[in-house]
Amino acid sequence: MVKTTLYRFFIELTNHKLTSNMLMRFSQSKISKAVIPSYSKVYKLNWSEVEGNQAEFRTLHELFVRKLKPGARLIHEGDQIVCSPVDAVYEESGTITAEANITVKGKNYSIEEMLGDSDVLQKYIGGVYVLLYLSPSHYHRIHAPVTGEVVKRWSLGKNSYPVNQLGMKYGKAPLSKNYRLITELKTDVGSVAIVKVGAMFVNSIEITNESSYLRKGEEFSYFSFGSTIVLLFEKDTFRVNADLNPNSEVKYGEFIGEMHRQQN
Repeated sequence: MVKTTLYRFFIELTNHKLTSNMLMRFSQSKISKAVIPSYSKVYKLNWSEVEGNQAEFRTLHELFVRKLKPGARLIHEGDQIVCSPVDAVYEESGTITAEANITVKGKNYSIEEMLGDSDVLQKYIGGVYVLLYLSPSHYHRIHAPVTGEVVKRWSLGKNSYPVNQLGMKYGKAPLSKNYRLITELKTDVGSVAIVKVGAMFVNSIEITNESSYLRKGEEFSYFSFGSTIVLLFEKDTFRVNADLNPNSEVKYGEFIGEMHRQQN
């Protein structure tokens, strides 16, 4: 209890608009170029897959939102195959309860609060969630996990708190309270909600493709910093890849599950 209180106190102390703006301005300044070599070394960036070389990046922000070389990732084929939308750590997956909750790291999160829309919520009760965590080392662009029609985009929340292990353990339900940008896709099988959760300090989630129809593997947004994706699937429409292990790395385009309308 004491640890939780202290953690939240220091996060609240530092997580405000001034701090966020300072961090963002630094990352977008030419001065930040000086930290790119050490950043690359600490996070062991794989430059062989990056579009461009280290010297070409003028700011730390440009490095955060870097693109990959064509062919660096392969999109798993198959109309019903769901691909990871990001490079990330696969944290876990599970069932959305009748009370509209998910349990992550032993803590309950409200899907109703996460989505902020009671009408949208109904279709996901009894469905499946998949949690993907992006660290500062990961490629930060976000791609469509399935092919489908964009039926809704909306944002919620203001501040963002850490979504790393400490944040998930001691924070105030960051998955459902942080700033988040949500995209809902309608497929031939069912709906998928892609919840993009902002990271600590910086709420920068940029849309790069405002098309009303996305093809699997197509880029449509990016995070400026490490963060989290929560995928929500309708009841009886999704089965997670049984070979996925919690806390394992996945790349965008890799097979994470399959959508199919189950017979009751």
